[in-house]
Amino acid sequence: MRWWKMLGLAGIMGVAATGVVIARAERRRRAYTPEEIRTRLRERVDTQPDGRRS
Repeated sequence: MRWWKMLGLAGIMGVAATGVVIARAERRRRAYTPEEIRTRLRERVDTQPDGRRS
């Protein structure tokens, strides 16, 4: 039964680590100002291979 406990703890640690990664990404995403987002999107559109704009 001891290995079941270890397996359970490993699973819980994996879930916690995933939560940390998601929280960091969310904080990074929310740190942008609306103007920074617009600028980045425009840069992405400008670097498109076919040069399409909407």
